[in-house]
Amino acid sequence: MLLDYPVDSMSMPRSMNTKTLEIRKVPSRDWTSGFFAGNLWQLYRLTGDSKYKEQAQKWTPFSKKESVNSNSHDVGFKVFCSFGEALKVENKKEYEAVIVKGAETLCTRFNPKVGSIRSWDFNKEIWDYPVIIDNMMNLELLFEASKISGNPKYRDVAIQHANTTLKNQFREDNSCYHVIDYNPTTGEVRKKTTLQGYNDDSVWARGQAWAVYGFTMSYRYTKDPAYLKQAEATAKFFMTNKNLPEDGIPYWDFKDPSIPNAPRDVSAAMVMASGLYELYTYTKNKSYLAFADKVMASVQTDKYILDTQIKAPFLFDHSTGNWPKHDEIDEPIIYADYYFLEALIKRQSLKGSK
Repeated sequence: MLLDYPVDSMSMPRSMNTKTLEIRKVPSRDWTSGFFAGNLWQLYRLTGDSKYKEQAQKWTPFSKKESVNSNSHDVGFKVFCSFGEALKVENKKEYEAVIVKGAETLCTRFNPKVGSIRSWDFNKEIWDYPVIIDNMMNLELLFEASKISGNPKYRDVAIQHANTTLKNQFREDNSCYHVIDYNPTTGEVRKKTTLQGYNDDSVWARGQAWAVYGFTMSYRYTKDPAYLKQAEATAKFFMTNKNLPEDGIPYWDFKDPSIPNAPRDVSAAMVMASGLYELYTYTKNKSYLAFADKVMASVQTDKYILDTQIKAPFLFDHSTGNWPKHDEIDEPIIYADYYFLEALIKRQSLKGSK
């Protein structure tokens, strides 16, 4: 079904309303725009089917202009999830150049006084310098750009951002806030809040997964034990939470008072599974492997797989995008598929692990 989706630079698939079957399509400036090309590259790696590679080659160039878009902190998602995946298949200098250019652009949003990359530019009447936990995911672009170019600047910015996040984004129980707002002049924390969680003190499930994945990935590049320690602590919080369903697919927010009737979030589970497979490689903690295997088995059932009669470029149903805005609730969302495919590839590399 993925191969039947028409190639169009303004129509990257993002999500779908399962009642109307309307597919939400986005241009390259949307933060999710790189995932579909990434899915195609990953499907090629998993299957060896050249048709996926051919389609990936058609979709990937649409994200190139985002490497110079300094109005967005999500350069990493848009560029690395497309061109980064392409580079794993085809070792092309032009792919490397886009990644390095994207890193250079992302660094323009870094404030050394704060020690972080600025997230959003909107709601300036509410925030002075917002930094979201999601931003940890964009650091991979920076780390890789330093490897490609030999320029340590990108790595240094990534480390400073990770260190600031480590210092300010986590609660005593090792859950994380969604948004930390800073004073851009002094670097002091102004407030700790949320945009996508139930409230400021709630625990947005995908945010916890971003944290585990992000700090595990940062440990890969730095071997800083503090990063590994935080990834493990937040993974434990997630895996042992009293409000986590038995199948491991979390409610969209661990503190939604409507639990057990709250929407689930498959995307959070898939990000967590991918992060845990990597975390296992560094710790050999078998509980991470077992949990990731459980959630991967859970989603590969009729309960979560999108009805195969529906013609759409998605694999799974029941992700939650932005609950406070009543946007993409209990729907197929493209990044759930991306992290599922990534997790499959990681699991294959662990074949034989117990």
